This record gives sequence, C-alpha cells and structure tokens, in this order.
Amino acid sequence: MQHHETTPLIPVSHGRGAWLYGHDGRRYLDGISSWWVNLFGHANPRINAALRDQLDKLEHAMLAGFTHEPVIELSERLAALTGHRLGHAFYASDGASAVEIALKMSFHSWRNRGMGEKQEFVCLQGSYHGETIGALAVTDVALFKDAYGPLLRAAQTVMSPDARQAREGETAQDVARRAALEVERLFEEKADKIAAIIVEPLVQCAAGMAMHDPLYLQLVRALCDRYGVHLILDEIAVGCGRTGTFFACEQAGIWPDFVTLSKGISGGYLPLSLVLTTDDVYQAFYSADVTRGFLHSHSYTGNPLACRAALATLDIFAQDDVLAANRAKAERIAAALAPLRQHARVNNFRQQGMIWAFDATGVNNTFSRRFFAHATEQELLLRPIGNTVYLMPPYILSDEDIDLLAARTLAVFDRTIAS
Repeated sequence: MQHHETTPLIPVSHGRGAWLYGHDGRRYLDGISSWWVNLFGHANPRINAALRDQLDKLEHAMLAGFTHEPVIELSERLAALTGHRLGHAFYASDGASAVEIALKMSFHSWRNRGMGEKQEFVCLQGSYHGETIGALAVTDVALFKDAYGPLLRAAQTVMSPDARQAREGETAQDVARRAALEVERLFEEKADKIAAIIVEPLVQCAAGMAMHDPLYLQLVRALCDRYGVHLILDEIAVGCGRTGTFFACEQAGIWPDFVTLSKGISGGYLPLSLVLTTDDVYQAFYSADVTRGFLHSHSYTGNPLACRAALATLDIFAQDDVLAANRAKAERIAAALAPLRQHARVNNFRQQGMIWAFDATGVNNTFSRRFFAHATEQELLLRPIGNTVYLMPPYILSDEDIDLLAARTLAVFDRTIAS
C-alpha cells in the first residue's frame, strides 16, 4: 500500500470495448484484459442484454435441492465442448475456489475407493494456482507463499517444462521430456501416496508467462494413467480460447481428470468458476451414504446471472467463430510487435495464441512498477511480472488499437529501460 503513496490508484468511471476511462477523462487500453478476464470488451452489448434479461427472471437461488435453466444449459454446453469426456460440473465463484474443489475431490474420490493414503499433490516449479490455503499449497511463488508457510500442507514440486530452460542444442520438446522424466521418477517412488498433479497447460502465467510444448501434457497424461494419479489442468487463465483453442489441453490431444475454469468464462463480467470432471470420478461419490458424498458448498454456487454471462460468452464464441478470428488477429498483433521482438534489450520473445511475452534484460527490481506507471501515462494498462512484459488483450481489438498498443508498448519499454 505504501507504493500507492507515490503511484495513486486510478479511479475508473466506465469501460467501452478495449478501453477503460477514468473520472478525469483519461483512457487506458486494457492490454491485459483486466487480469486476464475480459474477452470481448467492457460493456459488451450482447452480454449486457443477456444479463438484463436474466435480471427480470431470477437473480439467484441456492443450488442445493434446486436448479435452474442457466446452470443446466451451461453445464451441458461445456460438457459438449469436451466431447462429454468431462461431463460433470461443480460450481464456485473464483479460480482458487475451483482449485480447492479439484484437490478435495481428487483426494476424496481416492478415499472412497479405499485408497485414502493418496493424500499428496504435485505441482510445477513457479506454479500459481491461487491464494486460499489449499491452492497456495500447490503454488510455488515465494512472494505469495512464504508468509503462510506454517499453515500449508507441503506439496511435491517438480521441474517446470518452461522452454526458456533449454540447454544449448535443446528444443522445447527436449525440455518437456526432461521435465516429464522428473515426474516419472517421483511417481515411481511415491505414486501410492500421490492423489494428483496439477498443471497450468501450455503457459504458466504467474511464472512470467512460462510457455511449454504440448508434448509435456501428453507425457504427463500417460504417466498419470500408468501410475494411477489424477491429472488436474488449471485452465483458469489459459482456457476460453486464450491459447488458441477453447481448452489449452486440446493442443496436446489429451483430457485431464479435472479441469478448472474461471476468469474469461463469464466474459469478465461476474465471479464464476467451475470444475469439470469425469464419469469415473463422479461414480466414486455416487452413494446413499452421505459421508461418501462431496460435501462442499458456496452460497453463490451456479449463480444464474453469472451463468447467463457465461452462456452469452459461449454464444459469441460460436456466432463469431472467435477461434478462427483470433488466429488472424494474432498474426496482425505479432507483426505489429516485430520491433520489440528484434529489440536489443529483449530476450525470449514468445507467443501462445493471444498471449505475448518477452523478458527485459539488464533491469532492476523496480522495472515492473516503473513500466506500469509509464504505461498509464501512454494510455496503456500493462503490468509486467518481474522483468517479463506480457500482453493479453481482449479479443476485440481493432487495427487502430493494435497499432497503438504495439507502438506505445515499445515507447514505454524504451523509456523504462532508459530511466
């Protein structure tokens, strides 16, 4: 909070499309989708219309002994997007809650099958899965985790498949194989104690947009099958088309035992998260004995307004062929960013779908804050992670927006590294 004595908070009055507007009349191009949630712009008229319609029908009803049309339709449509491989949905509000659900559900399903000793979890180096106690236990970011270490259940941490770790002569697939080999060694030793491994597929966002080859997901899926360990894929940030396919794991041709969704699933409108899982996991809880049931609840589980926002978001994906449109838009953005790719102070320029990132060289630990401040002066909302600058814009940028974003990001970068 002390930093805001010199960098005041910016009071936002309204948003339109890719832009946020302050009460002072200044505007800011939302280059990070307001922390990766806003897919189709602020005040999107189609999502607005869906919410207005729902307001006149049902704002909320508990999802215990009751149900309603929006949550049923959303569950069916998401299941269909997985080819019904993940046909069961459990709802919460935020991403960390979804991770908590997946962890608990994995452990409890093993326990119901008589394997209660499978109580441990595995995460990747640099992983981030949320800041509630269970999610923080499978997070490997010291800044968030260290203060709460005494409260956390220890997890096993394995090598990240981050392609930036390639040794001389290695490819991203070679790094993926090395990382998977570490998982295999751990499973050989402790699989009878391990409930699940949790992975953010293709991009570890909070680790500085660490990107890996899809081969890693294929290898880990095979290891989970061989050793009897659940695979949880955290698609909270990387799902909903962000990496180029609706689910990131589609690019590896695999499906997990659990997938978590949040952020973009409601178009950035309302808190909503969910876990999708398999018939096999569902059957582990199917019993007249209430102690075998999954006893987990949130007051606003499956909120009708949030579900309607999500349904409107899925409608836009279908009606506008968003995934195909994004491929063309991504090419346009990548071309506009070419001067940054070639910059002498830029290392590891990388892209995955609608995510771009690069590492600044020769900067100190104030780089991120200075870059953010300089960016706001240039009408940009960009927040680097350490020395990693990333862009994760809404899917609705115009050509004019793209050119402005690219040119001013370069100008802000030059000013920040020079200051």
